[in-house]
Amino acid sequence: MFEKTFYKEFLKHSFNIPIKVNYWDGKTDVYGDGKPQATITFKEPVPIKDIQRNASLSLGEAYMDGKIEVDGSIEDLIDSAYTQSTSFMRNHKFIQWLPKAGKHTAKADKEDIQKHYDIGNDFYRLWLDKTMTYSCAYWEHPDDSLYDAQIQKVDHILAKLHPQPNRTLLDIGCGWGTLMLRAAKKYHLKVVGDTLSQEQYDYVKKEIKDQGLEDVADVRLEDYRKLGDVHFDYITSVGMFEHVGKDNLDGYFNCVYKYLKPNGIALIHGITRQQGGATNAWINKYIFPGGYVPGLSENIQHIIDNHMQIADLESLRRHYQRTLEHWDQNFRAKIPEVKKMFDERFIRMWDMYLQACAGSFKAGNIDVMQYLITKGASGHNLPMTRDYMYKD
Repeated sequence: MFEKTFYKEFLKHSFNIPIKVNYWDGKTDVYGDGKPQATITFKEPVPIKDIQRNASLSLGEAYMDGKIEVDGSIEDLIDSAYTQSTSFMRNHKFIQWLPKAGKHTAKADKEDIQKHYDIGNDFYRLWLDKTMTYSCAYWEHPDDSLYDAQIQKVDHILAKLHPQPNRTLLDIGCGWGTLMLRAAKKYHLKVVGDTLSQEQYDYVKKEIKDQGLEDVADVRLEDYRKLGDVHFDYITSVGMFEHVGKDNLDGYFNCVYKYLKPNGIALIHGITRQQGGATNAWINKYIFPGGYVPGLSENIQHIIDNHMQIADLESLRRHYQRTLEHWDQNFRAKIPEVKKMFDERFIRMWDMYLQACAGSFKAGNIDVMQYLITKGASGHNLPMTRDYMYKD
């Protein structure tokens, strides 16, 4: 009896949209006014103590294991839960947002990166676009393809640097190399990419050779902190600082400072929370081991403490929501192929990850920011207005 009472109160306060709940005992309740926008079915109860300890982790695992089914949009449910002030996603009694210290040694970081990015290029190739870009795209038009939006994102980043030909660029956390290789080909820069992923390294190495860019492009399988006494005119880093951990953020921005030449310019792009830094137990356990999403003011303070200045700051939150929606649509279309690689639990996990992140961006729980940073007085190597960022 207490168990059912707990669930009723828990779910009644969790969403700001009407939902239908089918319980394990065959009973059904509707919470909220109007026609239910989603149906949640509990095939068996999740232990109350697990929900109280960490609702995100326990409910996420229950969905992965098929103990919970959702008929409707997980993205909309997550958006609703973050919007509802009394929900388990915002109430401190149910979710622990305080960051937990993680050991971010060079060895641990390499293992964490490879757990996610070395799942296999064949897997990522199924649902990313042909650029193999695994970060927020930039949607200039509603009907842009995912490929067009990713190319636009890369050009938007590089244009902000106001790059001059034959100068040097370091891409920290270069992924599958789209940004660094476009910088070499379109903007005539000499580029170096850095990654801890063996799969990404092998892919970029082959692309450099296939595209005939050996004279102007190089990729290193190396911890970003161990690149040596090198200096660059420009630095880019996309979707990287979320992996370094709270305690290493200052060191990360110090590396940006150290590797930049005097008056150099960096564009740092990553997931940020305007409400302050956070971790999520389910994401950390199953998706991004060692991950930490820093707060906006936290990053700004690290930039200032490392003697750099912000020339421009832009939020792309809605762009990432749309990117994730495209990824999930692609992923779902390729489930027959994914089933040849992974089991049902992995498929449910990955689908929930993409939808939940889209919902979190939609609700404003997380954001993605582009920090345009200069080493030296802000902007004297940049045009006076923003117009240059949007010219072809």
